[in-house]
Amino acid sequence: MTFASFDHSATDLNGKSILITGGTGSFGKTLLKHILAHYSPRRVIILARGEYNHYLLQNSIEAKDRKRVRFFIGDVRDQDRLIMAMRGVDIVVHAAAQKQVPLAEYNPFECIRTNVIGAENVVQASIRAGVKQVIALSTDKAVNPINLYGASKLASDKIFVAANALASGTGTRFCVVRYGNVLGSRGSVIPFFRSLLKDGATELPVTDERMTRFWITLDQAVAFTLSCLPIMRGGEIFVPKIPSMRIVDLVEAMAPGSTQKIVGIRPGEKLHEIMITEHSASHTLDMGDRYVIDPEWSFWDRRDHVEDGYPTMPEGFEYTSDKNDTWLTVEDLRAVLATIPEGGE
Repeated sequence: MTFASFDHSATDLNGKSILITGGTGSFGKTLLKHILAHYSPRRVIILARGEYNHYLLQNSIEAKDRKRVRFFIGDVRDQDRLIMAMRGVDIVVHAAAQKQVPLAEYNPFECIRTNVIGAENVVQASIRAGVKQVIALSTDKAVNPINLYGASKLASDKIFVAANALASGTGTRFCVVRYGNVLGSRGSVIPFFRSLLKDGATELPVTDERMTRFWITLDQAVAFTLSCLPIMRGGEIFVPKIPSMRIVDLVEAMAPGSTQKIVGIRPGEKLHEIMITEHSASHTLDMGDRYVIDPEWSFWDRRDHVEDGYPTMPEGFEYTSDKNDTWLTVEDLRAVLATIPEGGE
């Protein structure tokens, strides 16, 4: 199979000012590269707290594009700094997060400070600065969460959805995009497995041979996020239709015939992931290449989407990684792995 291509041709970023929180991370760097290649923004502001990562990203940008990029050292935990960074900004893409599950379990309130308090700070700063559109990145782990990272992202999702009521009359609108694991991103399993193999490992650790996951490429995640901007009304959670993968198939793709060492599920880890629950089915619509979960709030008129011809999902519908209609085979995974640079993206 091939990964879906999300059409963002209707998205217009020309002449716009865009701020990316967590902009030196895997998603932020890919989004910046995509924006500079396909649009003529007035400026792109990269907000992140790591000075060295700013330095590396700055030196990776072609000289002709540097005048359009601003490097803003800051933290989403600091609302005043966010307000300053958002002056004159049209669009905010909120990608900053602490997302390592075991570290969040061990350092719970640090995760809360960034993922929950940081989300509220982005909301407040966006309204005060008069930002037009805010799109926040979420995760499948936010649905029926069993770990702190997922719970913090669930709280974040609800903060951004409810922010549309808080911002009523200001012109600022908020939405969420929710997708699965990003192939090859920093800290993900692919760079980890590669490092083990490089060091001569003859077996790879597998938490559970039954484990499945949703997978999306970085380029696909960026295209999907951009494609949601022109169709958002405020309050939606957009979910792409993406394939699932079995962890044992990934091991076979990376190290054919190798031994798999079953190490057990880590703290806060699930066997399978879910992106849409049965409870949400009644207000979830099928938009073709994606689902949209409409908010259950009085500010939202679902007739707009229904009148556009998008069907509501039937009672009992769920979107889970183990019951997906689309799967990556070992051969598919090998083809994708060939496109991912060593060390991740």
